[in-house]
Amino acid sequence: MPYLQEIWDRRMLTNGGPMEQRLEAALCDYLGVEHLSLICNGTQALITAVQAAELTGEVITTPYSFVATAHSLLWNQLTPVFVDIDPDTMNLDPARIEAAITERTTAILPVHCYGHPCDVQGIRQVAERHGLKVIYDAAHAFGVRDQGGSLLRHGDLAVLSFHATKVFSTFEGGAIICPDEATKRRIDQLKNFGLVPGGATVEFTGSNGKMSEIHAAFGLLQLKNLDETLERRRLVDQRYREGLAAVAGIRCIDGVGEQLANHAYFPILVEAAYPLSRDALFEHLAAHQIHGRRYFQPLLSSLPMYRSLPSADPANLPVANRLVEQVICLPIYPNLDHETVDFIIDLIAGARA
Repeated sequence: MPYLQEIWDRRMLTNGGPMEQRLEAALCDYLGVEHLSLICNGTQALITAVQAAELTGEVITTPYSFVATAHSLLWNQLTPVFVDIDPDTMNLDPARIEAAITERTTAILPVHCYGHPCDVQGIRQVAERHGLKVIYDAAHAFGVRDQGGSLLRHGDLAVLSFHATKVFSTFEGGAIICPDEATKRRIDQLKNFGLVPGGATVEFTGSNGKMSEIHAAFGLLQLKNLDETLERRRLVDQRYREGLAAVAGIRCIDGVGEQLANHAYFPILVEAAYPLSRDALFEHLAAHQIHGRRYFQPLLSSLPMYRSLPSADPANLPVANRLVEQVICLPIYPNLDHETVDFIIDLIAGARA
């Protein structure tokens, strides 16, 4: 591989090398953002973004996400406050945020779940009324756009994941979208132990969040074929929707308009009219070598480190607690052939109690 040969010839594996710089520039261009800092993984990107925002006290977030979302708050000695989700988008419900705000609240940490955009205007209005910062966990939302441009432009910061399961991958990696050059410089310093440029002294309590040159090189290769990858995902998504449209008790999550999505996941909800429970359908698929995901189960609010929080009481989160028992994410990836998609559709449509 020419990229690897370049790395060996330079003998530079990390610390802001040419591959990292090229990938940052390429991603800014592709995503339509001005400032981006690459990080070694999405979890570290969340932790670093929260640290850079200098938050204190409580942060309002969703119970319906991967554990890294809430863990990034605990790592920064912050208290998560869980608020219920919208039943249609499965994102944080802005109508419920205001009631959860206290004198200790300093920020909102919403998630663009499955890559479906949050109600960014509703969240912005609440944040502005109460002087709160907004950090978006956009781990699923690579390349997603709304009518005004990149979804990543919303909030004070937005965080991406480039894990192997994402639509754009560097094997392991992530990024923080920054509003200006000064914020990017601070984040670049935080991800490098807090060292000042040149390494003469340490200014902040930073960590090691740098992306290696090899991971960056893989990202540059991935980016070359990304539009084709996203189009293949779109066709799989379309075939699922057409095939499942008439199946009673199966609801496909719409989330965004077709032209805005990245088709990162394909979640369905197994509702009362369907002859099997969600778990029974999960086992039915698994028995035929189709491996769905009950994603996200369990709720963050039910985990041992969070369940004692007042906001984690199931009575406060009725929508999230209902939907977490109904959801299955069906397989979706660029090389998933039509025959396999049709086989999965037939398994779901033909299931009997």
